[in-house]
Amino acid sequence: MHYAYKLFDRIPQPDLFMWNTLIRGASRSSTPSQSVYLYVKMVRAGNRPDYLTFPFLLRACTSLSAPCTGTQFHGAIVKLGFESDMFVRNTLINMHANIGDLAIANYLFNNHGRNDVVAWSAMVAGYARRGKLETAQEFFDRMPEKDSISWNVMITAYSKNGEMKKSFELFNQTPWRDSVSWNAVISGYVKCGSHKKALELFDRMHQAGVRPDNVTILSLLTSCACTGSLDLGQKLHHFLLESFSRKGLPIKLGNAIIDMYSKCGYIEKALEVFDNMEELDISSWNSVICGLALNGHASKSLNLFEEMLKRKVQPDKITFVGVLAACSHSGMVNKGREYFDLMQNKYRIEPHMKHYGCMVDMLGRAGFLKEAYNFVKEMKIEPNVVIWRTLLGACWMHGDVELGQIANRELLRVKSAESGNYVLLSNIYASIGEWRGAHMVRNLMDTDGVHKEAGRTLLDGDKKDRIISNV
Repeated sequence: MHYAYKLFDRIPQPDLFMWNTLIRGASRSSTPSQSVYLYVKMVRAGNRPDYLTFPFLLRACTSLSAPCTGTQFHGAIVKLGFESDMFVRNTLINMHANIGDLAIANYLFNNHGRNDVVAWSAMVAGYARRGKLETAQEFFDRMPEKDSISWNVMITAYSKNGEMKKSFELFNQTPWRDSVSWNAVISGYVKCGSHKKALELFDRMHQAGVRPDNVTILSLLTSCACTGSLDLGQKLHHFLLESFSRKGLPIKLGNAIIDMYSKCGYIEKALEVFDNMEELDISSWNSVICGLALNGHASKSLNLFEEMLKRKVQPDKITFVGVLAACSHSGMVNKGREYFDLMQNKYRIEPHMKHYGCMVDMLGRAGFLKEAYNFVKEMKIEPNVVIWRTLLGACWMHGDVELGQIANRELLRVKSAESGNYVLLSNIYASIGEWRGAHMVRNLMDTDGVHKEAGRTLLDGDKKDRIISNV
């Protein structure tokens, strides 16, 4: 567009066709607001817009989420008598349905004669994107003919709202299954945590001969990370390397690959991808820092964090989850305290539940149970089940009956009557030979109607909370 603007400025008296061409190009560019600027410039130069001018401007307003500007253009359209033109009316319906007033979109749809598939699709999309799925479905069912856009809008809408059963039903019914359809359902399953279904659907996509795009790969890499599907993750990585052989991986895809390898335990490969990336953002650093911490490389994780700070990269809340987890897993209590203070005092990041959880875990593992308990009491947010169970686990690890009872009482207060909590408390008594206390807890389980999960037991072993099968 930069070259087009320069060339246009050299034309002494551009006609309306030239203005419309440039406005259309600007509306489709990365800076659609330029089309509005060009319209103003055109009118001031004495050129009268025609019915072809406004659809591009209305599309720009939709892209910019600028309903006020769009409404002003609607006024100009009425004044100039272009509202009855089907091309103009469709873009008006689309603009009002998606970012403006649905009542106006309905009026235009119902009071201006015959509607084509574009107008129907615009109404379906408008209601669907605003979460009004019942009305969107009504319009969709009434459509005289449906195109791929209307099918994909409904499939995507149900998917984004977590209604995967309905989304999948429509997916199986549509005569058009393009990459948008496949991506909508795959990403929907990923967001709902149904990673196995997402991977199964990818197999079907592959068998159907539909080539995955970047959106597909991002969703699948998330599923691979969550399910530990390293083989498929490596195949996807290889596919991307072939696709981007002449240029580096886009940063989002690179980050997703790092995260996948980290969560699958292949931290060496994650580091290799990280080192070979041409551009890094905070998500790149976070993926490796957290990956190293969770894979037992605490020192490397903290060294990388210090390197990140040297490069003037601003850490965020996720960075400090990885840093505090590294301190917890390696027993670096003093470092953990320092980083927790650094997070709040220097970077002005308010602690979230995961930060508090890492600190309680770190103090508990190291045997600083009183400090851990006081830390929980001073939290700025209400401790959840995970916080109290972490403290209870630390009490079992170090045989602190008194604090273990307090933690268990708090768990009951926050409505967590899981059998594992009682078993932990019972084992605290048993570890110091207080068999009467252990028996009392077992009786309390019966009184409260809590039953130990069949086939699972808690072992002392190396004083770590390990659950194994009894078979």
